[in-house]
Amino acid sequence: MKYLSTRDATLRFDAAQAIVQGLSRDGGLFMPEAFPVMPAGMLEELIRADYQTRAVRIMKLFLEDFSEEELAYFASKAYAFGEKFDTEAVAPVHHVTEGTEVLELWHGPTCAFKDMALQMLPWLLTASLRKTGEEKTACILVATSGDTGKAALEGFRDVDHTKILVFYPKDGVSDIQKLQMVTQQGDNVGVCSVVGNFDDAQTGVKQIFSDEVLRDELAKKGYFLSSANSINWGRVLPQVVYYISAYCDLVQDNRIQMGDPINFCVPTGNFGDILAGFYAKTMGLPVNRLICASNSNNVLTDFIETGIYDRNRPFYTTASPSMDILISSNLERLLYQLSGSDAEVRGYMDSLSRTGRYEVTAQLKDKIQGQFSAGWCSDEAAADTIAKVFGCEGYLMDTHTAVAYTVLEQYREKTGDDTLSVVLSTASPYKFCASVLEAVGVKEFRPGTGIIAQLEEKTRTAAPVPLKSLADKQVRFTQVTEKTAMTDVVREFLI
Repeated sequence: MKYLSTRDATLRFDAAQAIVQGLSRDGGLFMPEAFPVMPAGMLEELIRADYQTRAVRIMKLFLEDFSEEELAYFASKAYAFGEKFDTEAVAPVHHVTEGTEVLELWHGPTCAFKDMALQMLPWLLTASLRKTGEEKTACILVATSGDTGKAALEGFRDVDHTKILVFYPKDGVSDIQKLQMVTQQGDNVGVCSVVGNFDDAQTGVKQIFSDEVLRDELAKKGYFLSSANSINWGRVLPQVVYYISAYCDLVQDNRIQMGDPINFCVPTGNFGDILAGFYAKTMGLPVNRLICASNSNNVLTDFIETGIYDRNRPFYTTASPSMDILISSNLERLLYQLSGSDAEVRGYMDSLSRTGRYEVTAQLKDKIQGQFSAGWCSDEAAADTIAKVFGCEGYLMDTHTAVAYTVLEQYREKTGDDTLSVVLSTASPYKFCASVLEAVGVKEFRPGTGIIAQLEEKTRTAAPVPLKSLADKQVRFTQVTEKTAMTDVVREFLI
């Protein structure tokens, strides 16, 4: 199977080449030239399999130049119970109320859904380096809105032939998210905050990738640039697995019958997570609707409803910071798949770069609306949901999960759709202690990491061990940069 660029379909690469390169040099994103369909009987077979086996069987359909033995070894390491994940299920489905399930994606080492892909990506990347004969050291550049940064740092910590540099918005992440990053251990890691928001950091990283002078300069020093953001195909592919795994678990637990369609409601910022759900549906997973849930930065909601993508709007810093995004990079992959035209995508992306907006054709809008629904909610509405669900069902959720849960309720009221629905829970509530505590009625917070114990005592729930251990960590990284100077930070880090 070959991988092509969304902006130039004549550029075709093997999977290993696409993973190593991360972002196409024309600015496009790599994606498969065609999507495989799960063979007959495969879904039934996966019901009885563990998560690691499910990951191997699904990813192998896309990674023809990787053996099953290789992928099985990677999966055994990436999703190891005890060493990496705190549950054998890896991504368990939690029953909340009749018709509503929550897929918990935060049982990994950094307590956020990014672990589901970023524990696998380093294995895929290092194997891809060997397959392509690349001898230079990969410098992984990451822009993060909060969770990707720590997950990438942890995944690539002290991995041979790699260095990783993470940029995060200076005032755009939670205190716990920031502490996780700035205390990161490892000899090959770097962390720097950017004055601005996530879009500034993400745009800066994309510009660095397209800087030919810097690329040549780094090559002479033995480095090349790659990405751990969801622009890398090696990030998106492992996310497809947990949609299919969740469906298998629901069948196994007799919540649904094989073949029953279900909905997924996904808290969405960069569009990578929900895109993986669309890919699972494309492969044959019985999915009715994919519901895109946004916070006050509701650019995706407006796009799905109108066909107009317009980032020329106020940027809000919210209680769900991982969704504080106005440029949703992975949307480009959907536009290409549904339009089938690299020229059309180039036009949209050029318009976005020049004017900050684009409008898709009526035909493409209809295709998008045929697959996706959308909604958004305020911080206040999400907080009300945290309090209501905890009070009535005893289930504690973080702010991002609460956005999705709220939007699902809105969707049901609007449509009357009673299809069994799965809310994707993308982070532990303990990553956003202040917001969760406030939602359950606490107004004064303990300083520093003491807030973690405060949330435990208030809710009588247990914090994940990786977060409780933050109290013993020393701050290593304090660098701050303007968005216009990010290239200089890369040079300092590598040269």
